[in-house]
Amino acid sequence: MTDPRAEFRDGLTASLPIALGYGPIAFSFGVAATRAGLSAYEAVLVSLVIYAGASQFLALALFASGAPVLVSAFTLIAMNLRHVLYGPALMKAAGKEASSRQAWLWAWGLTDEVFGQALGALARGQRFSEAYMFGLGGMAYAAWVAGTAIGALAGGGALEAWPAASAALGFMLPALFLALLLSVLTRRQLPVLAVAGLVTVTGTFAISATSGILLGMLAGAVTGLVRR
Repeated sequence: MTDPRAEFRDGLTASLPIALGYGPIAFSFGVAATRAGLSAYEAVLVSLVIYAGASQFLALALFASGAPVLVSAFTLIAMNLRHVLYGPALMKAAGKEASSRQAWLWAWGLTDEVFGQALGALARGQRFSEAYMFGLGGMAYAAWVAGTAIGALAGGGALEAWPAASAALGFMLPALFLALLLSVLTRRQLPVLAVAGLVTVTGTFAISATSGILLGMLAGAVTGLVRR
């Protein structure tokens, strides 16, 4: 018989690398948010409600540029549509016997990195557990919100004296996701990643970084469907 409390603790433990990666990035977001004119309360509220990593930095850029609300909302939704696929993909990997009664709640925490960690655990033979997902996603969420709060309270000028540290923080999130992705990579997935990467780079140079990311996600999804 399984012990939900032990599985929850296992999820917390598995989430530690993600939490350690999220903390500094969230701190950077809190600093950037207050620099853009948001109060500490508003910065934390953004992390509580949106909780979307790079999209939150994009939201700040749109806010600072005076972009219309509808344009901003559409851009952020389009950038995060991939999250809609994470739950079904995870449940497919978990098998038909896996419980999804509380998916409406733990699925909120399915960020790129949490999804990658959960998928990697299943690939290594671990049994799917909703308690594990609560621990995995909950720790990451808490680290993101706490990091944002600390950065917002530190103020907009907290990183001005350390430009190298500020630049390094921007690389930590994609590096963390890449490490988790490589842990579950198989030869069958290489063409999908190659197409997605090529389209992303091409779109970034030809149009913009945001367009490149969106086009890369679409190209990767279509390639994956064709190869099924």
